Amino acid sequence: MALPPIVKATLQSAVLGGLANFLAQFFRSYRLDIRIYIDWVPVVQFVILSIITTPPNIMWGQYLEQSFPAHAPQKPADKGEKKPAGAPPLNVRNTVIKTLLDQTVGSAVNTFLFALSMNFLAQAMTPLQSETELLNLRLAGRSLDYLLSGGAMDASRVDWEKVIAQSRADFWPIVTSGWTFWPFVSIVNFAFVKEVQTRNLVGGLAGIAWGMYMSGFAAR
Repeated sequence: MALPPIVKATLQSAVLGGLANFLAQFFRSYRLDIRIYIDWVPVVQFVILSIITTPPNIMWGQYLEQSFPAHAPQKPADKGEKKPAGAPPLNVRNTVIKTLLDQTVGSAVNTFLFALSMNFLAQAMTPLQSETELLNLRLAGRSLDYLLSGGAMDASRVDWEKVIAQSRADFWPIVTSGWTFWPFVSIVNFAFVKEVQTRNLVGGLAGIAWGMYMSGFAAR
C-alpha cells in the first residue's frame, strides 16, 4: 500500500533533517580535530522538527501552486489543428509572486514555527540540574542510553514564557540568514520543478546544507 504523498514527503524530510545534524556534528569534530562523537539527542530533535514543519510547508506549497500556477492550462486543440508541442511557457509573473510570498509570509510563519519547536525541544529534552544521572549519561557520550532512559522528553520542564521570548529573539537572525540562501532554492523550485512533493524533496536536499547551519545555531 502506497503512502500518501504528504506522509512520504514528511518521512523524507525527517531523514534529511536528522542527516543534516549528523553531518554538522561530524564535520565540526573533524574541523576542530577532536574525537568524532555524535550526540543523538540533537539528531532526534531535528527529526522531530522536520516532522512538525513539513506538513504545513507541503500545504503552503500546494496553495501557492493552485493560486499561482506555473503554467497556464493548455487549451484543447480545435478539430483539424495540431496539438502544441511541449509544455506551455512558464508564467513569470506567477513565479515571481510565489517566490515573494514564500520568502515573506511563508518564511515568517515557517521560521517562527521552527524556532518555537526548537526552543521547546531544547527545554523538554534537557534534564534539570537535579537530574544528575540523566545529565551525566549524555555528557559521558552515552546519548542513546539517555534517549532510552525514559526521562529524555518531559514537557513539564518547559517554561513557555522563556520559549516564546527566545523564539522572538531567534526570529530575525534566522529570517535574514535564510534570505541569503532560500530565495534561490525557491526560484529553482517554482521555475523548473512541477510537482509540489518533488519540490519538497529538492528543498530537503538543499536543506541539508541549511540544516547544518541551523544545527550550529541550535547548539549555541
